[in-house]
Amino acid sequence: MENTWSPIRVKYPEGNVTLTIKELLQYTIAGSDNNGCDILLSLIGGPVVVENYMHEIGVNAVQIRVNEKDMHQHPDTLYTNWTKLDAATSLLQLMYSGKILKATTNKFLLETLYATTTGPLRLKGQLPAGTAVAHKTGTAGEDNNGVTAAINDIGIVTLPNGNHLIICVFVRNSKEAFETNEKIIADISYAAWLYFKH
Repeated sequence: MENTWSPIRVKYPEGNVTLTIKELLQYTIAGSDNNGCDILLSLIGGPVVVENYMHEIGVNAVQIRVNEKDMHQHPDTLYTNWTKLDAATSLLQLMYSGKILKATTNKFLLETLYATTTGPLRLKGQLPAGTAVAHKTGTAGEDNNGVTAAINDIGIVTLPNGNHLIICVFVRNSKEAFETNEKIIADISYAAWLYFKH
């Protein structure tokens, strides 16, 4: 696998660009930029720093040991990074409740998650047009056996009644087509929206 997904490289194919931390975060979160992710990881001291922070705030079922470049160059490390659904849900709940970040930082993060451009057919896929969804996708490639390691989407959905639904869907080790994996996420999201919308 190659680490080819990079909106930064698309916009600046010649390189030689200076980006602020805010811009790197926007590219990495809203655009799922792998290179932006690795730059940010290197700036803070590597993946294990993120893992340690997750544990410090009580999100324990998380392991982060390798960066995007390592995973793409060494596919055998793909499962080295992992999280459980309840950990992802807890992280979103902590963030949305404003318990772990300064108010201005939390506002920026939510705005960036609402601006996510990847995975429009996942959590948002079957929801009514205009439904506000602050979400983050994750995608791993297909191996030589036709198995997709991960197609994910986690987020916060604004319901018609004004409440919010935190939902995390991981599709793992699937032999289905990419479109089918995305539809699985959309189906679950829509079912949850129907159940909780009133």
